[in-house]
Amino acid sequence: MIVILINLTATIIRVKGNISIKNCLQKIGGVLPSEISRLVNATDNLVNQQFYRGGQDIIIGRTPQISLKIKTSGQIIQKFKDLFNQNIDLFLKGKYFQFLLPFKKIEGLDEELIKEIYEELQDKIEVLRENAAEEIIILYTMVISVLITKIRELHFNNAVDEIKDRVKKKSRGVSDNDIQKVLNNLYMRNNDNVSILYNLSYLDALASSFNYKKVARVAKIQKSKYINKIVNLILSSLNN
Repeated sequence: MIVILINLTATIIRVKGNISIKNCLQKIGGVLPSEISRLVNATDNLVNQQFYRGGQDIIIGRTPQISLKIKTSGQIIQKFKDLFNQNIDLFLKGKYFQFLLPFKKIEGLDEELIKEIYEELQDKIEVLRENAAEEIIILYTMVISVLITKIRELHFNNAVDEIKDRVKKKSRGVSDNDIQKVLNNLYMRNNDNVSILYNLSYLDALASSFNYKKVARVAKIQKSKYINKIVNLILSSLNN
């Protein structure tokens, strides 16, 4: 069960459990603090966007034409959302680096990379903070979007490296540049295989981070399947 205590003066949130908190946030008197409600809703929308069909354990591609049902994936995604929601108090206090630090838990992220993300955000944060009251949701959206994009690209790039390795094993003499040209064409055409691989790589990282071993194994099997499909597309293109 989630227990949320909100101190109205300090805006401190304590969260226990991994059930969705957006329906449980409350303050004494039963009035939901608007800024917290908006940020929690933003977390929900931004994490789900081009990734997860809420409440159905369905992972979608970056384009919704392709999707996969992966059991308990929703639990993992909720745990990821909880990392944001449990630390909203730090964000509201302007402690943006401390807000980002708990994401060291996510596979591939460490404190050094989080520092890089924070430094990338700093100038934009300072501009938006001048109008913090009006721009808090824009600031939060920007911070979450940059962090999520960094995680997704990090793990997708690892999958791309695997694609290149498999292509070169099957077709000696082909260069990374040749492979990348075909990949770029697949990206531009929103190829379904690339679209779902992008999010399977992301899910694999989240499942491993939260110790969902069975889901991570399923994600890895599916990743390998779609990597092979992309490899075959690349080989076919290179041989034409």
